[in-house]
Amino acid sequence: MIFLKSSPNTIQCPKSNFEEIAFIGRSNVGKSSLINMLFNNKNLAKISKRPGKTKLINHFIINDTILLADLPGYGYAKLSKVETKKINEIIQDYIENRKNLTKLFLLIDIRHEPIKTDLLFIDYLDNLKRSFHIIFTKSDKLKKDELLKKSKNYIKNINSSCLMGKFFISSSYSKNGKEEILNFIIS
Repeated sequence: MIFLKSSPNTIQCPKSNFEEIAFIGRSNVGKSSLINMLFNNKNLAKISKRPGKTKLINHFIINDTILLADLPGYGYAKLSKVETKKINEIIQDYIENRKNLTKLFLLIDIRHEPIKTDLLFIDYLDNLKRSFHIIFTKSDKLKKDELLKKSKNYIKNINSSCLMGKFFISSSYSKNGKEEILNFIIS
């Protein structure tokens, strides 16, 4: 996988006939860390300890056949209202207008109970009739029985009418879920 470009909006995203996938989630949920882990390159996607750092759509090419978009995180409270609105517009425009977007992955930090911003985002996807898959991140922070309990609880809290597909449990630290996620991405 190689980095292609960063785009401030959907209009400036790469024009391509490739299948397109996207990673979305709250700020600091681990989108960039997951990309680096999946593709064995800790310097591929820039990582920051500071939430709200990614404000652009970062594009990567996988095997010269798939375009991957690392979208800005939503829900970071310390951004100004203007910045928050701009990021939300970028995300909304991308999801609603990218014609080749075939797989949307919503990343959720498994350590937390269902968070309002995630549930609102899922409702937004439901209203669009947009299918998505969940990747629970940071699984190395919990014991196995706690992981199962939290993931089941989260799935239970999601509107049963929404178009949620598969869910994965991952850790960028332990590489948990790597093969399963990669196989699904390229399938």
